Amino acid sequence: MDDRDAEFLKRLLETFKAEGAEHLEVIASSLLELERNMPAEEAERVVEIIFREAHSMKGAARSVNLSGIERICQSLESVFAALKKKELTLSPRLFDILHRAVNLLYAMLASPEDDSAERGPAREIVSGLSDIITRREETPVAEVPPLSPAEGVPPPQAAHLLMAETVRVAKTKLDLLLLQGEGFLALKQAAAQRSSEMAGAAVAAAELANEWSVLQGEMKDSEVRNSPRLQQVSERLASLSGALGKMNNRLDQDRRSAAMMIDTLLDTLKSVSMFPFSSLLDMMGKVVRDLAHDQGKQVRLLVTGGEIEADRRILDEMREPLIHLVRNCIDHGIENPEERRASGKDETGELRIEIGYREGQWIELIVADDGKGIDPERVKNSAVRLGLISPEEAERLNEEGVASLMFRSGVSASRMITEISGRGLGLAIVRERVERLGGSIGCETAGGKGTLFRILLPLTLATFRGLLVRCGERHFVIPSTAVRRTARVGADEIRRNTVIANGRIIPVALLETVLELAAHGSAATSPFARLVILGAGGERVAFRVDEVLHEQEVLVKHLGPQLPRVRNVLAATILGNGEVVPILNVPDLIKSALRAPPPPAPEAHEEEAERKVKSILVVEDSITSRSLLKNILQAAGYAVRTAVDGVEGFRTLQEADFDLVVSDVDMPGMNGFELTAKIRSDRRLASLPVIIVTSLASREDQERGIDAGASAYLVKSSFDQSNLLEVIRRLL
Repeated sequence: MDDRDAEFLKRLLETFKAEGAEHLEVIASSLLELERNMPAEEAERVVEIIFREAHSMKGAARSVNLSGIERICQSLESVFAALKKKELTLSPRLFDILHRAVNLLYAMLASPEDDSAERGPAREIVSGLSDIITRREETPVAEVPPLSPAEGVPPPQAAHLLMAETVRVAKTKLDLLLLQGEGFLALKQAAAQRSSEMAGAAVAAAELANEWSVLQGEMKDSEVRNSPRLQQVSERLASLSGALGKMNNRLDQDRRSAAMMIDTLLDTLKSVSMFPFSSLLDMMGKVVRDLAHDQGKQVRLLVTGGEIEADRRILDEMREPLIHLVRNCIDHGIENPEERRASGKDETGELRIEIGYREGQWIELIVADDGKGIDPERVKNSAVRLGLISPEEAERLNEEGVASLMFRSGVSASRMITEISGRGLGLAIVRERVERLGGSIGCETAGGKGTLFRILLPLTLATFRGLLVRCGERHFVIPSTAVRRTARVGADEIRRNTVIANGRIIPVALLETVLELAAHGSAATSPFARLVILGAGGERVAFRVDEVLHEQEVLVKHLGPQLPRVRNVLAATILGNGEVVPILNVPDLIKSALRAPPPPAPEAHEEEAERKVKSILVVEDSITSRSLLKNILQAAGYAVRTAVDGVEGFRTLQEADFDLVVSDVDMPGMNGFELTAKIRSDRRLASLPVIIVTSLASREDQERGIDAGASAYLVKSSFDQSNLLEVIRRLL
């Protein structure tokens, strides 16, 4: 096979994978429909749909020589042909093997190079389906009557016409089209900036012409005043001023026309990138069924709002977080049938997914169950063991505080770790993903009644309205949807870092301080305070800035894979003058403001400068991780030394004094657990705080760390520098 043939086959396989995924989605969702009790006519229609999809996928697999997928599709087609002829009836065993067949097809579609009809699972599925067709001994559960023309299923000619209205486009090409289209917004903003500059030049020219005319009239020497050359210059200046004015008017008209065309183009491109939530939720029925089946539970999934549309990039990013929340509800929340009967509940648990619009450009996504709820004491104990809070703080926590803890890395309410959940990582990752999209997540739980997760997401990631503010010489953009109001108040109205707005006491924070930037602005010393009041997740904070400039449309430029998570920053944008400006992450910003200590009094600065700098030892064998941790800690103001393994780390501890140790686990010579135990057995070092930062995420590893004497245990897969710095502040 030459290179051209290989390239053609590769493209053909990619096309088949896209087509096969569409067929499987229809088959999987239709199977779930068929499994519910439904009228005979409806069951007839669904059987016909699955039959046709299996037949189409079989033909497509044959065209690319994927015999394993072809054999399974042939078996599915035979089963549904028998159902159509009323030679076979539906049963739990048949549904189980049909779902297993679909799962296997998904796996084979993901790796078509491993396709084989002789693979163990494929052979088992084909054999099982053939056995059912041959013996036809299934106990009837729901009979499917002989088929008449299926209502709602288009005949072949109509189906061909429907297919002709759509075309499959590679995702990368669509993303490139959207990216290039969004670039026109920057062009529109630059044109507005140039138009403004042109208008200023036209006004300046007109003023200069008028001033020259006045000066000419004031000349005492009439001969000079009336000289032909002077008159000529005067006329040329007036003509130039008039021409500039006309050019400015035409330029402004052209700019407005171009702006309207760009707005129309962007709206069209946005509509292309908008997909209904049903495209994300269609697969949830199968996820719920499989998870419930594996755990011996009965779960009914209720979905509302699937027709609501959102940016495809948001749907792609939310796929894994949504699956985790569903798993969390089934694993932790919904009880097994025996427990539900004992509690006086229906044996079948209820899992709700609801989507709706909220506050204009936001979408609210709710995932809720009617299970046993989350035990707050388990959450508190988990957080105390990890060093996130003290036992005294745990006693004072209210329900809202407990709910907030659940989203911290390592915190879990599960009694044991399972392959589904319970590692204390999932909810932290869900929160990180939601906030990276500029959204927020909260949790409500009640013992014996269930748990509800509430997520707020923006409608689109491409563009939005943003408020431009200035702090010193720096500019920042704040999403307008999070701005509750702006205000200008006297500095004396701010007392104990709070202000009263609309009858509500709201915390006040200096934006530069929250962003950990050197204060160069006048906000802290001005007799008047310019406030931008932001809201997210039920919290409100007023941020002091130097100037509130204006609201404008903002083109979002994401920070790229090198910076997947930057605290307080959502993305960046480019202003019309070419300046790159950060777009602030409001949920992050509010959490940082509420967590930050109040600004020190001016006279306290000298005392603070005289305090001893805390010293930290980082023990890590990976040079990349070692450098990252060192840079984070040094940027936070700590003195840092490093060691490449536990042996060198313990030797360094004998040579110098440190306030805290941050250690990895897997290292040559002496691992992190052994180093921690050795520190605890040394009389001089026994009270030294030790934080373990590792990729080992299992509950057993965390318990080993705690048993060895670790003060805190953080997992690299959900690493957030703000969590590390907060734990260090608590321990020091």
